[in-house]
Amino acid sequence: MKAPDEEAPLNEQAVLAHRAAPAAAVAAGGPEVSVVAPTFNERGNVARLVEKLDATLAGVAWEVIFVDDNSPDGTAALVKEIAARDARVRCLRRVGRRGLAGAVTVGALASAAPFVAVIDADMQHDETLLPRMLGLLRAGDTDLVVGSRYLEAAGLEHGLSPGRKAASQFANALGKKALKADLSDPVSGFFMIRREAIDRVADQLEPSGFKILFDIIASQPEPLRVKELPYAFAAREAGVSKLDNRVALEYLGLVASKLSRGLISPRIIFFGLVGVSGLFVHMSVLLLSTELRFAYAQALAGATAMTSNYFINNVITYRDKRLSGWKLFTGYLRFCALCAIGLAASVAVGSELEAHGMPRLLAGFSGAVSGAVWNYVSTYLGVW
Repeated sequence: MKAPDEEAPLNEQAVLAHRAAPAAAVAAGGPEVSVVAPTFNERGNVARLVEKLDATLAGVAWEVIFVDDNSPDGTAALVKEIAARDARVRCLRRVGRRGLAGAVTVGALASAAPFVAVIDADMQHDETLLPRMLGLLRAGDTDLVVGSRYLEAAGLEHGLSPGRKAASQFANALGKKALKADLSDPVSGFFMIRREAIDRVADQLEPSGFKILFDIIASQPEPLRVKELPYAFAAREAGVSKLDNRVALEYLGLVASKLSRGLISPRIIFFGLVGVSGLFVHMSVLLLSTELRFAYAQALAGATAMTSNYFINNVITYRDKRLSGWKLFTGYLRFCALCAIGLAASVAVGSELEAHGMPRLLAGFSGAVSGAVWNYVSTYLGVW
């Protein structure tokens, strides 16, 4: 990986040097299209993407907004270097926040253009479709144009490993069933949309997910007029994939949230799953503490599970707000203080049930569940 202050490769130097009249690209009335490109460790792709957009959007008033999640490889620094010479390039650097969906939302809300395109900076999307997308939106009878990997057989022939291809197909099938929409690729990351369609649902979008298109469509008060264009998903040119197992869980949580009309948030689902692991820890400690009086054993089990839940939630449930260093320690203290109320309820409820003849393990289980709602609400507000 190249440090930010090292010499830029030749294609980056070309982009920095060859713009003679950037004002020609951004008309007096502002850009017609804002291309939002979320980035994390994409330094090797930035200049190449600007070159490609320059070639494919000739004659169009456009801008590209790179939304960078504080990449350690200096992506934001390079974008700003290019932006200093080209008025069509903008950089939004987010510190302490992560997530493709949130990055897309921030980029779209920073745009004043009537149309917003979303494209990955890793060169896997076919930027030559952008003029056709724009033409369909200009015609006035379309709100959203999606680049689909499923309209033609070759759409997923390259760019994905067999495992990721299978996962993509499963996510796509699940998305279509949840949306009940005639859309071949509702989880595509490549699309162009009327900005107003994002503006009206921005406060309903999940910032930590990856399937932003699905979220935008599912959040609309009225169905969008959608058209699709086929393209072949290409192999990555540089950088590393941002997808991991947690992203898959986030998507399942997003689907559950939309199916429940927002009653169940993805974060609640993660908190619940972590709670299940904490319950396992709780019951294990309880089983190993048979020599202690029940109240003491229940308190020890609750404290151990509470500690486990804190560190797992920090890594998984609140990954986009993850605490570290001194904040990790002070956050733990706040978490313990808030959960102490839930723990007290757990001990009281469990002890009362056990005293009335309920089996020890069932009484412990009932007590642990009793404090779960308080723990979620209080720690969400008071810790993360």
